[in-house]
Amino acid sequence: MRKKRIAFFDFTSCEGCQLQVANLGEVLLDVLDIVDVVMFREVMSEKTEDYDIAVVEGSITTPHDVERIKEIRKKAKVLIAFGSCAAIGGINGMKNNFDLDEIKKYVYGKNAGYFETIKTSALDQVVKVDYYVYGCPIYPPDFLKVLKHAIQDIPYTTKDVAVCAECKLNENECMYDKGIACLGPVTKGGCNSWCINSGNICYGCRGMVKEPVKNGCMEVLNKYNIPVEWITSKFNMYNKTLESEDKK
Repeated sequence: MRKKRIAFFDFTSCEGCQLQVANLGEVLLDVLDIVDVVMFREVMSEKTEDYDIAVVEGSITTPHDVERIKEIRKKAKVLIAFGSCAAIGGINGMKNNFDLDEIKKYVYGKNAGYFETIKTSALDQVVKVDYYVYGCPIYPPDFLKVLKHAIQDIPYTTKDVAVCAECKLNENECMYDKGIACLGPVTKGGCNSWCINSGNICYGCRGMVKEPVKNGCMEVLNKYNIPVEWITSKFNMYNKTLESEDKK
């Protein structure tokens, strides 16, 4: 039986999620036993247009991006949105807070007319996405879990559980008890509370849980005198493109 062929693509992004894969080390060798990586610009020069699974990092920000992702979608049997930029629009989505012409002038100055741009979109706002790997950057164990499901054509859905649940299982001291606000109560889990384990806060890079425990969240905010507007403005950092979407 032929191994599944996997190709990695990048759109508007820092390519940090692909770097996470390149840094898998010995685990990556195990992955290569069951798949053929046929395109991965960060680690190999060889490439082919014959692939089964497209792993796509980055958001859609130009007309050319729209055309290119549609072509990739046509060729791929499976498409994986890889990282926050691809899955929910990511940091690039903050551009949508501003008038596009004004943003172009701010970035490119007198050369603004040479650059085409559109409002930032997550991949599934343009094409059908089969699997999602959230995070900025992606949490490697999460990616491997999704990839295994994709290879076997088994559906996979991230559980609708907040990061806080994983944080408690890891016995971390709550950031709010330290006097530090954190987006863990409303952010989709699956990262094993990676940032909080390292002493950082949750920035909401995995998107919002579909059914947040609103009463519990409000209790936390009221207890520590944190305005709701503060949380919503912080969530804008990664999730601007989802404001009008009833998604995931």
